[in-house]
This record gives sequence, C-alpha cells and structure tokens, in this order.
Amino acid sequence: MKDLKNMSLEELWKLFPIILKEHNPEYKIWYEEEKDKLTAILRDYDIYRINHIGSTSVAGLVAKPTVDILLEIKDGYAADEVIGLLQNNGWILMARDEGAKDALDFNKGYTPKGFAQKVYHLHIKHPGDWGELYFRDYLQKYPDVAGEYENLKLGLGEQFEHDRDAYTKGKSDFVHIYTQKAWEEFKNRYLPIM
Repeated sequence: MKDLKNMSLEELWKLFPIILKEHNPEYKIWYEEEKDKLTAILRDYDIYRINHIGSTSVAGLVAKPTVDILLEIKDGYAADEVIGLLQNNGWILMARDEGAKDALDFNKGYTPKGFAQKVYHLHIKHPGDWGELYFRDYLQKYPDVAGEYENLKLGLGEQFEHDRDAYTKGKSDFVHIYTQKAWEEFKNRYLPIM
C-alpha cells in the first residue's frame, strides 16, 4: 500500500473524494474533544483563540464530514516546534506559508485506506480578523444563505467529486461575497485585542 506522501494529486483525490453528508450533531462534540487535545498539546504556547469553522459548524448544513478548526497563536511562536508536536500527535502538515507569519495547515484522519471515522483540518494563524469566522457567523444567522450555499456545494460535489481544487474554486465567489457582507454587518467582531 502506497504512503500518502508518495501519491500523486490524482491518486489522493480518488482516495479522498468530495463527500457531502447531512449535518451531524456530533461535529460539535468532535470539535470540543479535539480542542481539548490541542490546548493540552500546545499548552506552552500563547493560544489567542480557537474556533470551530467551516460547514460542520453550521447546524443543518450539508457538509464534508470534516471538522475545520482555526487556532490562533500569538506572533513569534516557534513554528518548527509546533509542527513537531502536532506531527507527534497524529497531525499531517499539509501547507506552510512562511510569508503569512508561519500560517500552517494540518489534517488528521487521512489514511492510506481512505478517510478515518473522524476527520479534521487545522488552520494555525496569528491573531486576526479572519473571514472564516465572519462567513460562519453569517451562515448561522441567515439560513436562507446557508441553503444557497448548500445547493452550490451539492452541485459542485457532483461535478468535481475527484477534483478538490475545482470544488473549492467553484465556491470561492460565493464565499467572498458573503464574507464581505458579514464584515459589513458584524464590523470588527473578531479584531484581536492585544
């Protein structure tokens, strides 16, 4: 069996297709469990804020069964140490953007046999006024917009089951428009207080 690191993008997309499921109330529990583990693993770091984001954080919304977590650590943390700690606890580093003050993306629950029972994406960033938080809040407040988003995702999921990049790109205009609306409505809700 091939290791995930040795698979081509096409092989990974085939192994990990876009799967959309009805909302599972357990997502909130999955998030809380993983939040507790992360805060214990990173107890020596100055965690500013941790949030459940993405479609699994919106009750009733069809979603990929993947819990997205945004974890904000104050600037100047030792990224290599954080990477090592998380990798030693089952997280796989997917991306590192050193230009964005060491923004890190991890996943957990991706195996050479496919998805595990619980799947997570972890986004580590410096404290900020992040659009993901505003978009989540907007969908939670406006079920009609969440319904439009769901319909868009279902159509894209059928069209791009084995092409995650195209699926994500297909959502980008919608996400951008409603993130802007959320920023206008919820002005500075998530501005960091330092």
